Amino acid sequence: MRAVWILSALAAGLWFVMFSPWTREAIPFWPAMSLSCGLLALAGLWLNRHWLREVFAFRWWHVPVGVFSALVLYLMFFVGDKIAAAILPFASEQVALVYRTRSQADLWLIGVLLFAWVGPAEEIFWRGGVQRRCGQRFGAFAGLALTAAIYTLVHIWSFNLMLLAAAGSCGVFWGAMFWRFRSIWPALISHAVWGVVIFVLLPIC
Repeated sequence: MRAVWILSALAAGLWFVMFSPWTREAIPFWPAMSLSCGLLALAGLWLNRHWLREVFAFRWWHVPVGVFSALVLYLMFFVGDKIAAAILPFASEQVALVYRTRSQADLWLIGVLLFAWVGPAEEIFWRGGVQRRCGQRFGAFAGLALTAAIYTLVHIWSFNLMLLAAAGSCGVFWGAMFWRFRSIWPALISHAVWGVVIFVLLPIC
């Protein structure tokens, strides 16, 4: 577990650079996100180097499950955004801050990065690497909960409650998918498709 804590600390450091108000204006977000996710994906592969065949076991039905779950998650966020905007005066402003990075690159490039790199890389690290190890050490449910908590907390540097709520919801959602299907593919496909839909095709803000 020492490697999990060290790599989680590394993720927190990388997310600090990308999201904190003291550093985020000094770096280009999408190159930094791409580099960070690439490093974490390599770390996730290393964490599971002895179980790669099991973690990456693929079945054809993982594709429709991943796509359908992405649309379900998008609808959850769409409805949740409306409810949050109605009861939390700061919600809309904080959601708009998340979308600010859309202006830092062409939307087609952002879509490609989210679909082919950022989403898959995050799943390889967080679910395929961290959750897998935590589940082996503490049990499946505790591993899911712990990984979702860490995944949420690395976003704390944004000081954005709506982003934290989004990260927590996604961490539980994709963590449950990894737990249920015992393969990275359904959650990986879900993350990739959801990222493109909510950030490029049908933004909620």
